[in-house]
Amino acid sequence: MFADPRHSRVMLINLSRGETPTSAAVAARHSTFSLLQTGLEMFAVASTVIGECQPNGIDIRQQLTHSMMQLDVDVLSIWRDRRFTDGLASAQTGIIFYAGGWLEEEIFIAALQAVERGYDVRLLSDLIAARVDADRSLVLNRLALHGILPTTVRQMLLEWAVCLDDALLKQKVQQLLS
Repeated sequence: MFADPRHSRVMLINLSRGETPTSAAVAARHSTFSLLQTGLEMFAVASTVIGECQPNGIDIRQQLTHSMMQLDVDVLSIWRDRRFTDGLASAQTGIIFYAGGWLEEEIFIAALQAVERGYDVRLLSDLIAARVDADRSLVLNRLALHGILPTTVRQMLLEWAVCLDDALLKQKVQQLLS
């Protein structure tokens, strides 16, 4: 089933975790994050920022202000925060895309709690850090048992374009991804 951008929300949880100035993946994550920013604007999809979210020194609060909600709350308690749950309900959100860190901790718990509440949950694997890389496949396998599957920012943007079936938008996304 295609994700409908009109009912999607992107959750950025501690996005800068796992980054160091010498990290080999920093450049790739920076490029992917830029792609995410462009896509969120293109499709007018809202995002929620929680915790440490300044990847590679970029203050995303300045980058995503048009459709961003920032919450300073414990991620493990996010589903008890009325601002968070009311924001999802008022936007008629049905699909949640998670990005950030740590996969086997906060992302894992938040994703399971979202599924428990009836949301379609997807993981932006190219923007998710694991504290222990050896645990990554174990966590992804466990989440898959609950219908939570990994995707990439590129796949998400193309899926959104196809879902809306707008020829011009599809062309823009294809150009963006080339």
